[in-house]
Amino acid sequence: MTESGKPHSPSIVTSDPEKVEETIIERVHNDVVSEDYEHHYEDHGQANILTAYFNVVCVVAGTGTLGLPKAFAEGGWLGIMILLLSYGMAVYSGVVLIRCLYYKQGQRLHDIKAVGTAAFGTCGYLIASVLHFFNLFGCPALYLVLAGGNMHQLLSSTSAGLTQAEWTIIVGAFLLIPSLLQKTLREVTLTSAVGAICTMMAVMVVLIQAPMEAKKNAGTVVHDGVIWTGFPTALSTIAFSFGGNNTYPHVEHALKKPRQWKWALLAGLSTCTVLYFLTAVPGYYAYGRDTQSPIYNSLADGPGKMVAMIVMTVHVILAIPIFTTSFSLEFERFIHATDDNIGHVGAWFARAAIRTVTMVILVILAVFVPYFADFMSLMGALANCGLVFLIPIACYLRLTGWRNKPVYELAFCALTILLGFVGCIFGTIDAIKALVHDFQTQGH
Repeated sequence: MTESGKPHSPSIVTSDPEKVEETIIERVHNDVVSEDYEHHYEDHGQANILTAYFNVVCVVAGTGTLGLPKAFAEGGWLGIMILLLSYGMAVYSGVVLIRCLYYKQGQRLHDIKAVGTAAFGTCGYLIASVLHFFNLFGCPALYLVLAGGNMHQLLSSTSAGLTQAEWTIIVGAFLLIPSLLQKTLREVTLTSAVGAICTMMAVMVVLIQAPMEAKKNAGTVVHDGVIWTGFPTALSTIAFSFGGNNTYPHVEHALKKPRQWKWALLAGLSTCTVLYFLTAVPGYYAYGRDTQSPIYNSLADGPGKMVAMIVMTVHVILAIPIFTTSFSLEFERFIHATDDNIGHVGAWFARAAIRTVTMVILVILAVFVPYFADFMSLMGALANCGLVFLIPIACYLRLTGWRNKPVYELAFCALTILLGFVGCIFGTIDAIKALVHDFQTQGH
C-alpha cells in the first residue's frame, strides 16, 4: 500500500528512452479509466473523440502561434528542444490533471480550482484561482492589444485611420454588446472552431511567404544556436502557446467515453505542435534575430501580410467574448448574482454592471500596455507556466502519492516542475524588465 492508500502499481520498464513519456501517459491514464470509474460514464456528455480533439485544438491553437518565431529569436535554435519538451510536458500534464479529478473513488472534481483545493487546501485553491482568473482576464486584454494594433495598421492609410488606442476602445465597446445581450455564450465551440481555422490560415501565409523572403535575405540574417539568457522568455512564450489546462476538465466531461481523453489530447496537442513548427522554424529561419512578434509584422507588405492580419483580427475578436463571458460568469457565481437570489431584473443589472466594468478595465489595460510580445511573455510566465507545468504535477503527486511512481516518471515530474519554476520566476522578471524598457523607449 502507498501513502495515498492505493496499492502499489508495478513499474513498467522500457529500454527505449523515446518511449518513456508514452509509457508514463499510458500508465497514468489507464488508472483514470479503470473499472472504478465505469459507473461515472452516465454523468458525462455525449461527445465523441473527434469533438474532443477539435475542442483541444480550438482552445490551444491561437495567438501563441504568432509569438513562437520571436521565442526562437530569444532562445536560438534551442527553441526547437524547448518546444518539443513543452509539448511532452503539456500532454503529460493534461493527462494527470484529469486523473486528479477522479482521485477519490465515487467522486469527480469539477475543475482545476477544485483540484488545487483537494491537494493543498485553501492555499491550493487560492493559487489555482489566481492563475485561472489571471489567464481568463489577461488573455482578452492581450487580444485587445492585437486587435487594436491590427485595425490601426490595416486602416492607417484610409479615412478610418484612427490610433491604436482609439481602435482598442472601439473594439472593446463593440464586443460589450454580445456580453450584455447573452447570459451565457452558447456558441463557444463554433466560435473557437472559426478561430482555429483563422490561425491555420495565418500559419499557411507564414509557411509560404517566409521561405520566399529568406532567399532575398540570404547572407544578411543572423541565427543563434543557443541564447541561454533568453531561455526563460522563450519558455514562457511557448508555455503560453500550450495553455488550455483550465478548460480540459470541461472538455473531458463532455466525452461519452472518458477513456478516450488521452488520445484526444495527444492528437490535439500534436496538431498544435505541428502548426507551431510550421510557423516558428520558417519564421526564425527567414528573419533571425530581427524576428518580430506577431510574426506577420516581419513579413513584407503585400497581400499575404494583409490576409494574416485580417484572419487573426477575426480570430481575436471572436475569442475575446469567450474569455470575458467565462470570467464574468464565474465572478457572478462567486458573488451569488443569480436569478434565484436577486430576481431576473436584478441579475441582469448585476451582469451588465460586472461585464461593463470588466470590459472597461480590459480596454484600459490594453490601451496603456500596448506591447504584444512582452505582454504575451508575462502572461505565459505568470499564468501558463503555473497552469501547465506546476499545478497539475504538484497536485497529482500530492493526491495519488509518489511512492507508487516509477523513477523515470518522478524524474520527468521533477524536470517539469523545475522548468515551470524557471519560466514562472525568471520569465516574469524578464517580461517585466522588457515592459519597463518598452515604456521607457517607446513612451505612450
